[in-house]
Amino acid sequence: MSALVLEDGGDEDQAIGALLHDAVEDQGGRPRLEDIRMRFGPAVADIVEGCTDADTIPKPEWVDRKRRYVKHIREAPPEVRRVSLADKIHNARAILGDFRKDGDALWSRFNRGKHGTLWYYACLVNVFRGVRPGPMTEDLARTVEALYAEAGAGVRWPNSEDEDPPA
Repeated sequence: MSALVLEDGGDEDQAIGALLHDAVEDQGGRPRLEDIRMRFGPAVADIVEGCTDADTIPKPEWVDRKRRYVKHIREAPPEVRRVSLADKIHNARAILGDFRKDGDALWSRFNRGKHGTLWYYACLVNVFRGVRPGPMTEDLARTVEALYAEAGAGVRWPNSEDEDPPA
């Protein structure tokens, strides 16, 4: 993921932020963020915080959390958008690869299964196309469109994150 950030023109802080982007969600919440701030500086900590959709346990309800994150990307600083977009490309590629290998069994790994996951990634494509057009966004779009084509028969692409994900 850091390679995607660097290939897109990101700097060292953004590459480090990419490496640490999930640390707050997965490794300790707010105290982990303060540790990152102390060790790597405020720029890296701000990127990590901007890429975090929850810093509490238990995490807020999935749809509300994802909807808030998508809305947040509209206002996020450019460096957060770059790192978030690299993360989403990496994740979407992994999901597509795993679907091609495992088929529909893949969806049991996701909180909201196939429909919710496809909804979330389509919402991200919609937002990134509006706020960060360019090659990385189109890479994400192609990957998510392939997911819809191969795995999403009958699943409608949402117009916005304000629509509820299909059940």
